[in-house]
Amino acid sequence: MSDALLKLQEVGRDFDVSRPWLNRVLEGLPRQRLRAVDSVSLDVRRGETIALVGESGCGKSTVARLIVGLWQPSRGRIEFDGVEISNPATRAATSQVRRRMQMIFQDPYASLNPRWRVREVVAEPLRVLGLASDEAAIDRRVAELLRQVGLAAEDAEKYPHEFSGGQRQRISIARALSANPEFLVCDEPTSALDVSVQAQILNLMTDLQEKLGLTYLFISHNLAVVSHIADRIGVMYLGRLVEVAPAEDLFSRPQHPYTRMLLDAVPDLEMSGKQRTPVAGEVPNPLSPPSGCAFHPRCPHANDRCRMKRPASVVSGTATVACHAVQEGRI
Repeated sequence: MSDALLKLQEVGRDFDVSRPWLNRVLEGLPRQRLRAVDSVSLDVRRGETIALVGESGCGKSTVARLIVGLWQPSRGRIEFDGVEISNPATRAATSQVRRRMQMIFQDPYASLNPRWRVREVVAEPLRVLGLASDEAAIDRRVAELLRQVGLAAEDAEKYPHEFSGGQRQRISIARALSANPEFLVCDEPTSALDVSVQAQILNLMTDLQEKLGLTYLFISHNLAVVSHIADRIGVMYLGRLVEVAPAEDLFSRPQHPYTRMLLDAVPDLEMSGKQRTPVAGEVPNPLSPPSGCAFHPRCPHANDRCRMKRPASVVSGTATVACHAVQEGRI
């Protein structure tokens, strides 16, 4: 049995963002395609938590949606437990494999149907996937799931608007767990919550992982959050992975200049009075990305090679880094 539960091999996704056909004809404009994800390769091992971090618009959530099948990749291959799930021609044949993964969405206010009682929300995967048909069995399972996430069985008769944000996210987690998944994609599940509630949800997810043997892909822009939950961290910039490393090594010895800038931007009392490298510049227009390394317009270590040639990902110690300066020993 392979140690990798999920494999992404050179996965990419393009979106057609062209103006309407008539506008293009009258104005003489070409079609425009946005490359949201570009050649992402990643292995997720069984039982681990791997986090994807980066600035808004870097492609983190797009990767999450490609994995769970909400979108199809434009190129590349996605395997789950040795079975390819990225080919639309085999979607029906891989439906049993896809049931082993679920997703927790960012906004607990928008991801729950306001017209359904909690019982119907949590029981929906049981009915859709044919995991239970007897109403008494469904009621027992819903009560068990609610207690598992720290709610009461009696909460099943309430509506989502009767709960706080943290409680709604617990309901979302219960719904995801109802299908008995092995792999959960968590798309910024704590970003809409207060700091104290974030800690409660993170502790709950850690406990559930230990009890149920779950594997997590955790999407976040908050490095302080992922430092508490992630075993490995992948840093994305403009649709590409620029560094993947164990969490402890990434925080103590970041290698890519972009990773260093992200860490320098995290508030830290111990760093008061010490010199920091500011996060300079803005993210380039993804419709017209820079040549060579996409980060070179903001990088203090960029040279002519960085401007001309896109760096390949190479192993550097415990990390995998895509940076000419690291490969050449300049930083």
